[in-house]
Amino acid sequence: MFEKILGVLATFTIWVISSGGYVGIAILMAIESACIPLPSEIIMPFAGYLVSTGRFDLYLAATAGAIGCNLGSIVAYEIGKRGGRPVAERWGRYLLIGPGELDAADRFFARWGSIAVLIGRLLPVIRSFIAFPAGVARMRLVPFHVYTFLGSWPWCFGLAWVGMKLGSKWDSDPRVKAAFHRADLAIGIVLIALVAFYIWHRVRGLKRTPQA
Repeated sequence: MFEKILGVLATFTIWVISSGGYVGIAILMAIESACIPLPSEIIMPFAGYLVSTGRFDLYLAATAGAIGCNLGSIVAYEIGKRGGRPVAERWGRYLLIGPGELDAADRFFARWGSIAVLIGRLLPVIRSFIAFPAGVARMRLVPFHVYTFLGSWPWCFGLAWVGMKLGSKWDSDPRVKAAFHRADLAIGIVLIALVAFYIWHRVRGLKRTPQA
């Protein structure tokens, strides 16, 4: 099942980038940054492969990816800013979010907001969701976008660089395709495991919270 899902995502990614070029990269990375689990670990290595064929420039591909991260973050940030706190306060228990997490997010971003976004953009999984709590905490917009770009660019560059280095062997060495296939599968399993752990942890914590 995981393989089929990742196969569909990979096919979709290849089609969008092949059809849209740099704009396609930006669109896909925007989707990832809008809290939609479309792994950048699939998007940017394929862009790097096209760098190896001469179609893309490595630096422009990384920049397109970082711009896409900023564009997608606008959606998640604004949802968090305009409706995140009230919605979470009213429906938080159903979303496995308690009031303590919201207060902690406010304090955390008030003190460490820029660093949190910068570091979060360099971490797998977390990078896809960091914009929403930043919006809930009402982090200032300009620093948010500056640090989103600064944190996203090296991530996009690194993944594209790997794809570029392996690109020349993509068609000649079947072990490369197999390695990418296993990596995609591992990413999917890790994502599901992290979500399952978070749900289990939150359910257990909410059960211990005294009812008003």
